[in-house]
Order: sequence, then C-alpha cells, then structure tokens
Amino acid sequence: MAQIKICGVNTPEAVDACVAAQADWCGLVFYPPSPRNLTPSEAAVLAGHAGARIGKVGLFVDADDLAIAEGIRAGSLDAVQLHGHESPERTAQVRQRFGLPVWKALPVASAADVARAMAYRDAADLILFDAKTPKGALPGGMGLAFDWSLVARWKGPLPWGLAGGLSPANAAEALRQTGAPLLDTSSGVESAPGVKDPALITAFCGAARGA
Repeated sequence: MAQIKICGVNTPEAVDACVAAQADWCGLVFYPPSPRNLTPSEAAVLAGHAGARIGKVGLFVDADDLAIAEGIRAGSLDAVQLHGHESPERTAQVRQRFGLPVWKALPVASAADVARAMAYRDAADLILFDAKTPKGALPGGMGLAFDWSLVARWKGPLPWGLAGGLSPANAAEALRQTGAPLLDTSSGVESAPGVKDPALITAFCGAARGA
C-alpha cells in the first residue's frame, strides 16, 4: 500500500484531517513565496498539535543551513525535503549535517529528468518526482502533472514518490499506472491556494487507500 503525504498543511484543522484520514506524512512548507509558507512560530504550533500522530516533513527551497536548522527545530521534523536546485553534494551535506532522512524533489518533463535521480543515489533517502513548472513559477504546488509513463514502475537505487497534479479524482489511476510507493499532494486537496479542504484530504486518502 502506498504511503500518503499531504503537503502544505498550515492549520490545526488540516493536521487533524490528515490524521483522521490516515495520511502518513504532513508537509510543512518553509518557503516564503509559497501561499503555504509557515513561520517558525506557526510551524511550532502545528508540530505541537500534531505530536507523534503523523510524520512531519519540512519543505525547503535552496535554503541555507540556518534556515533548515530553524525549520527542523520549530517543526520537530522527521525528514527534510529539498525542493530547489540542490546538487547531490548539497543534498548529502544536509543529510550528514542534520542527521535526518532527506527527500530530494526532481522536476520532470522528460526521461532525462528522471535519469537525474541516479546522481542522488548516495545523497538522498527518497526521490520525489514532481512536475516541472514554468520558469519563474513556484517549484511545486501548482497543480501541474507530468507524463506518468516516464516513471511507471521505476526501479532505481532509492525509494521514490510521485507528486504533481494529484487529486482525489486521479489518485487511484496514478497508483495503477505508476506503482508509486508514495503519493504527495498539495493543491489537489485545496479549495483555494494555500487553503486545505478537510473533505478533499479525506477523499484523496480514501482514493489512494482503496486503489
């Protein structure tokens, strides 16, 4: 059964919905341009509310060590997700420095993009294949999908997950086509940018669990 991550969680109500729907992970975004961004104090409140009921992944985009350390402390993070242009060397550095599992998101639009995952085999703990967004746009959370056949039944050196344009309507089909061990959604369970909808979270998790 695939694991489920609901990214961009930013209210106690959304945390509760994730827990009730049996999501495995909630994503806390530490990236100011995002409508889902959390300040350290906001993250601390959510982390305290979540407790040990669900895993917490912090999303960072080309962040320095100080910002990552602050997010880890505030969010009581269980894993770090790097969603920018972090090289394999930088990814390995973050993993060694902070002692937490590191997820590396890779934007995908072609087979060559998927092949880049091999460079992270000794640097990351999980590869997250996400849709490539237009130049100048946010690196994720845009509701865009990519051609799932590019990663169908991917057999690489690392655990992996699928992101990009996932919603309650297509979660089961995404799993059927790709066999992804993890599904990650953000905008697909929102009523507006940055506004998580508990009913959509419940529906997404139900669709994924029932696939």
